[in-house]
Amino acid sequence: MLLSFRVSFSIEDVVSAMKAGNANQLSRYFDNMVEITLHDKSNAYSRSQAQTILKDFFGSYGVKTFRIVHKGSNSGSEFCIGNLQTKYGDFRTTIFMRSRSEKQVLQEIRFEENE
Repeated sequence: MLLSFRVSFSIEDVVSAMKAGNANQLSRYFDNMVEITLHDKSNAYSRSQAQTILKDFFGSYGVKTFRIVHKGSNSGSEFCIGNLQTKYGDFRTTIFMRSRSEKQVLQEIRFEENE
């Protein structure tokens, strides 16, 4: 008898990684390409490039916590808007996930500095 196990990720898993400032954990949920917006620059990166960029960002800024302000879903996609608190300021953070091969993958993440 064969058992089939489906690995399923949710936005809650991503939020947990964000709270910890853990780029390695966060990269588990990446799509093949991830769009990252940081310091008014936006680009699409491979999984490994995106992991490196977020590891550098989290390391430089020192994540304190992440708090969800709003979340929702639309046609199988999930998103959340939250506040990432760091040692050097807060960032309004938007996370977009979509369904791919019966699981949610992180497709885009935006960091906007709060003024």
